[in-house]
Amino acid sequence: MTRRPLSTYRLQIRAGFTLDDAAATTEYLSALGASWAYLSPLLAATPGSDHGYDVVDHSQVDESRGGREGLDRFAAAARAAGLGILIDIVPNHVGVGSPRDNPWWWDVLRLGRASRHAVAFDVDRRLGDGRIRLPILGSPLDDVLAAGDISVDTTRADDAPDGTLRYFEHVLPLAPGTGELADDLPALLDAQNYELRFWEDQNAELNYRRFFAVPELAGIRVELPDVFEESHREIVRWITDGLADGLRVDHPDGLVDPAGYLENLADATGAAYTLVEKILEPGEELPSWWRTDGTTGYDALAEIDRVLVDGDGVIELDTLDARLRDESGLPVLEAWHDLTVSTKRMVAESILQSEVHRLVRSLPHGVVAAKYALAEIIAGFPVYRAYLPAGGEHLQKAIDAAVARRPDLAEAIGELTPLLFDTTLEVSERFPQVSGAVMAKGVEDTAFYRFTRLGTLTEVGADPSIASLSVGDFHEAQRARLASWPHSMTTLSTHDTKRSEDVRARLSVIAEVPERWAEILADLRAVASTGHGPFDALLWQAAVGAWPISTERLREYGLKAAREAAEGTTWQHPDEEFERGVIAIAEAANGAAREIVQGFVDEIVGHGRSNSLSAKVLQLAAPGVPDVYQGTELWDHSLVDPDNRRPVDFAERERMLRKLDADVARGALPPIDDSGMAKMLVTSRTLRLRRDNPELFERYRPGVAAGSASDHVVAMDRGGVLAVATRLPVALQRRGGWGDTVLLRHDLPATDAFTGRRIEPGPVRLAELLDTYPVALLVDER
Repeated sequence: MTRRPLSTYRLQIRAGFTLDDAAATTEYLSALGASWAYLSPLLAATPGSDHGYDVVDHSQVDESRGGREGLDRFAAAARAAGLGILIDIVPNHVGVGSPRDNPWWWDVLRLGRASRHAVAFDVDRRLGDGRIRLPILGSPLDDVLAAGDISVDTTRADDAPDGTLRYFEHVLPLAPGTGELADDLPALLDAQNYELRFWEDQNAELNYRRFFAVPELAGIRVELPDVFEESHREIVRWITDGLADGLRVDHPDGLVDPAGYLENLADATGAAYTLVEKILEPGEELPSWWRTDGTTGYDALAEIDRVLVDGDGVIELDTLDARLRDESGLPVLEAWHDLTVSTKRMVAESILQSEVHRLVRSLPHGVVAAKYALAEIIAGFPVYRAYLPAGGEHLQKAIDAAVARRPDLAEAIGELTPLLFDTTLEVSERFPQVSGAVMAKGVEDTAFYRFTRLGTLTEVGADPSIASLSVGDFHEAQRARLASWPHSMTTLSTHDTKRSEDVRARLSVIAEVPERWAEILADLRAVASTGHGPFDALLWQAAVGAWPISTERLREYGLKAAREAAEGTTWQHPDEEFERGVIAIAEAANGAAREIVQGFVDEIVGHGRSNSLSAKVLQLAAPGVPDVYQGTELWDHSLVDPDNRRPVDFAERERMLRKLDADVARGALPPIDDSGMAKMLVTSRTLRLRRDNPELFERYRPGVAAGSASDHVVAMDRGGVLAVATRLPVALQRRGGWGDTVLLRHDLPATDAFTGRRIEPGPVRLAELLDTYPVALLVDER
């Protein structure tokens, strides 16, 4: 029988926090109440990689992360602490930025098609005469040769019998028998199984599938049985040897056949617990035929965020955004759907042109204007991808919309339509891989940074056009999860979120005070501005949400955000003048504007903490398997990676948990203050209750409140536990508090797991129940 977690705690394993360091946390994780430890990728990765998603060797655990013995020691410690183990795996791609560290890639570069690993890589041999194009040059090849920047070393090595070629930090193997051409560099280069290209050529002329637009990550073909077996042998060993109980599959939408892959994985692991990092658009369902236990939880994140957002206030923020655009001389912002079509089209016609061009080459016959027609269809694709023959309605919708937008391409689109639906054709097989990549880059990594009215809404897995969620709709979403995917993960923060849960919780308050935010933003922009009002709003929100934040952290976030937005500056062609404005804001936040930022944070921090605690109890008590991202049992005000991968002080957290338990035992409850102890209380008590009494969380019924402030409560009856959370705390305060509002309960006494207070049978006044914390967790006495 498949073993499944009741909750998880995510740990980022890296050289600075190894498996042995993780082993030292297992007693703390158990004491906190976690059911399983959840580890980031462990296979050997590019040297220096801090995330592990750039695997270079599938046969071994990364030595810098602790190696095979480190995993053994971690597993032993986890078992001793009563923890299960979930491990993140990366089947879609491998790291090729340091070729010599990737034995498969190095062998293919040296031997070309003669390499036994040649079939493992998704290379289009129709382009480049079968040679792999490597976009590593800082200028065109002729200029590089003229500058003498390429050197050749014919010294024999075990992995390079004919020697190597070097271009700055890049070292590449020479093909057999070509070392003798060392004195004729152009001829030597022509004789290799790879072709050196100017880095800008990656946009349109690459011939291997990348992870999104990252040339250092090359796609592999796990759909081939031999490639699957060799790339998963070590992973399967973890399951069969009892070193892991489940797997989290990174980016399944990059695969040719996600369903087929999951079938193979389930067969290989004995149907071990498996989650997929699948981003679902609103209304989209996880494919029911996939052998998975659910998603990694971004769908739940969006639901929880939105039930705590004031939708009316967001409308006022739209007005502010329009004013900022007018003042900045910018055109009126497109509606969200139209904006995503524009940004996805831009991506398809720029940094992911190579992928679109490959689709054109895969057509069974020529189609005039095919690349433009394909880009237009992709730009309007409503979800990440289809899984034909399922999902044909999404493809047809994108086709119809493309014809409506571009009637001049109607003939080309008409010719392409039957080809895209024909699953026996290569173009039909590859199209979904490209549509998913374009969605990720065009929406998450571009449009999210342009749609800046409220940062809470532009989070992975969310649709910013849906500003808020009614309490009723929230309940329906939870019922659906319990009915369909009860073991799916739920989350609030991950290594990929644009803003941590507590940043979003604080920013959500802005929707309750839009006029005050407009005043504050005007004051802040008077101190420092990029000249782009909407981007200023995004960056000053980051300062407020993550406060206190160092100048360095805010600067790095601002530069990344600006380049992702690709309006004032870009990654490939940075605009120094615009970026000076970004840096000026980062410096002003801790300088001339510090008093303004601090003053506004002081105004909203209490309401933000109310939102944080509400979000936490809703996530931890709702249907699904709640994950706690490392460190977020206390306040965590992190921004997008790498900011959210900073070291966590587990020794301090362990000390705090011991103190918390001792204080609570003697009747001393933590205040809601800077320490974050109140959040640790909510986290530990809910996790422990789920772990020790899972039978209390087996059903879902909406809780009901009655009275003048009933709109400000979300209550969930899980069967033996009633979770209660406050929403829209500013409006609640303005109306004078809970007043006569009561929470309706059955005639059983209960105990609040957070305060230890005994609650008498029947209705309870919310003014009394929530007088200490904005949340409660009532455990029935039976």
